Amino acid sequence: MKKAFIIGAGPAGLTAAYELLKQSKEYEVTVFEESAHMGGISKTVNYKGNRMDMGGHRFFSKVPEVNEWWENMLPMQGAPSHDDIMLKRDVPEAKGGPDPEKTDRVMLSRNRVSRIYFEKKFYDYPIQLKPELFRNMGFRQTMEVGFSYLACLLHKRPENSLEDFYINRFGKKLYSMFFERYTENLWGRHPRDIDPSWGAQRVKGLSILAILKDIFWKMAPGKKDRHVETSLIESFKYPKLGPGQLWDVTAAEIEKLGGTILKGCRVVGFEKNGDNHIVALTYEKDGKRIREEADVFISSMPIKDLVGGMNDVPEKEGKIAAGLPYRDYRTLGVLVHRLNLENKTKLRTVGNIIPDNWIYVHDRNVQLGRFQIYNNWSPYMVVDLENTVWIGLEYFCNEGDALWNMSDGEFASFAIDEIVRMGMIDSPDEVIDTHSESVKKAYPAYFDTYEQIDELIAWLNTIDNLYCVGRNGQHRYNNIDHSMCTSFEVVRNIVSGRTDRSNIWNVNTEKEYHETKA
Repeated sequence: MKKAFIIGAGPAGLTAAYELLKQSKEYEVTVFEESAHMGGISKTVNYKGNRMDMGGHRFFSKVPEVNEWWENMLPMQGAPSHDDIMLKRDVPEAKGGPDPEKTDRVMLSRNRVSRIYFEKKFYDYPIQLKPELFRNMGFRQTMEVGFSYLACLLHKRPENSLEDFYINRFGKKLYSMFFERYTENLWGRHPRDIDPSWGAQRVKGLSILAILKDIFWKMAPGKKDRHVETSLIESFKYPKLGPGQLWDVTAAEIEKLGGTILKGCRVVGFEKNGDNHIVALTYEKDGKRIREEADVFISSMPIKDLVGGMNDVPEKEGKIAAGLPYRDYRTLGVLVHRLNLENKTKLRTVGNIIPDNWIYVHDRNVQLGRFQIYNNWSPYMVVDLENTVWIGLEYFCNEGDALWNMSDGEFASFAIDEIVRMGMIDSPDEVIDTHSESVKKAYPAYFDTYEQIDELIAWLNTIDNLYCVGRNGQHRYNNIDHSMCTSFEVVRNIVSGRTDRSNIWNVNTEKEYHETKA
């Protein structure tokens, strides 16, 4: 049999392994994963029974193949509804927390609620033209926003930067309120220094005009067969025990099909012959370096590391790969009995906490970028659902900077001090427990040598048995569904013998987009 090596056990890597095993009997499939967890950034961390989602992952796609795939792995059938969960009807596990050994493999249906926290007030995200919005902004600011938007309609900017992209869709005033600070916090660069293609991939179709269309559609009779910008969706699927549950199930299915998953194995090198053909990879395991040969290589590892580990790389392409930037992040799980944030919405929640999945923080006085409320993702993420609130405080940073280098204790003190200053809790003494997680290369960034990435892709495509998939594998801000689609295309190419890779790289370049989040 031929050998296929897959680097990375995230959504793209595991999808590629599963699909190749299902569609072809010619390959012996091995997945190399650096960590001990499945799912990459989509893993779920279990800390004393309380679960953390690394970044927040909504399962929604307009791709039928993706939805069918999810349904096959974690069916919706028999799952309690959102209201059943919120009212704890027919959910006996909710009170005392889930027993993983007894929990069904199911997806839950969840309400989507994401808001912006700006000047100690909540604003819907995406922005909704509701009375609350105008009350929060006041008459003067509302007029400024309106005239600013009219100005952008009359005079479109050439889109040379992400700043231009946002202003063209929302006007300069809304941009300064709800995009500028958060984007700079996320990337560590001002939006004027970021390529506009990030916005083109992440907020396709989202604009004031799209919001107005959505409002008028909801007022119209029938409400059928409309086109919905995904940023405006109101519900999504979510694995009962967090996103990592899906990838743990997928990994188990891969092994049932005869695939091998090697954990704790960090791939560090690739050996090419003179024909630009990879013959072997080298990985580290328990301090030892091991060389293994294969016929096909599917990589979801960062392009920077992939090219950096190859021999005979042309100087120009090597410099482009070495200069590709990334953004790392740290998150702190914080367990408290209550938050000071009042639920003024009509949505019901256990304990009457605010209903948000996550909240974007637009506060120039803190570094906190966003926080999740795990209770609202799934009640099975929290051990004591009725008496505790389990939140995740998310910070964007660069590996090696001051925030990254903080000890877990220092980071916890720093983050807790910020939420006290924000008024989320009254005192550090209210914190019951914390847990810190750090994620390297969480976000491929769109500046520095990124503008030359097409040249690098063209060279990578000359390596006849290498396929690049997923977010870091393509240095593209893909979500789960797009990462999976890159692997669908790779397996189709391998099985059919197609050599042109344009179908793989064209995923997530269409005019529509499937989700909007950081």
